[in-house]
Amino acid sequence: MRVFAFALAISFAGAQATWAANPARVASLNLCTDELLLALAAPGQISSLTHLSHDRRESAYWRMAKPYPANSGTILSVAKDKPDLIVTMGGGGRNGGALASAIGARFVDIPFPATVADVERGVSTLAEALGRERQGAALKARIRQTLRTTPRAQLAAVFVGSAGRSMAPTGAGAEWMAAAGYRQIALAGDRISRETLLRSPPLTLVVSNYRVDQYSRSDLVPVARARDNRVVTEGRRWTCMGPSLIPEILRLRRMAR
Repeated sequence: MRVFAFALAISFAGAQATWAANPARVASLNLCTDELLLALAAPGQISSLTHLSHDRRESAYWRMAKPYPANSGTILSVAKDKPDLIVTMGGGGRNGGALASAIGARFVDIPFPATVADVERGVSTLAEALGRERQGAALKARIRQTLRTTPRAQLAAVFVGSAGRSMAPTGAGAEWMAAAGYRQIALAGDRISRETLLRSPPLTLVVSNYRVDQYSRSDLVPVARARDNRVVTEGRRWTCMGPSLIPEILRLRRMAR
């Protein structure tokens, strides 16, 4: 028993020493950590990304993702590649860490951001795990600069997703909207209905083009009103509420009127 305990301690100490070094093979199991990994990692660090990162309908970074192998979003699908770091977002489950440890990998599960401050914390967490703190600090500086230059004038607006889905007036989505110059109004159930839109004063409709081929225009915008301003936004960048939104926020800001 003592021999076994000693061997286990040696094995764990070895794993800790490996994890302390900058990881050489990193696998992402989530589209949102795909985006962060592509923004922060050294190219040679990336072992694999999810298959969604290769899908142009899902990821604005699909061209950047093409050189890297695709996985199915599970630890078992990356085990053969022997990663030393596995990252995901909000979906690790209780067994994630244990499964990763079983194949000799560190496991980092970043919470999905409820606010833009959470986005920054996620960037810090991954940058530290990668040994890329300088790149993380630069990315956080870009986020802060985008928020720092938020227009004072805010247009009353509604984010319109498929079938009238919208977003809450607070939280990461609303904060990014405000950075572009649009104030998301409060909606019952965070949805825009025909009745609500008909009763509302003139609005700016920020219409997501995410998988627009799957929905009719009537599904995307419940009522067409001449008095409303309509702006189309790059829907793929809103999925993760992360730093990939920065160029889109700056583009929307230029369109605000």
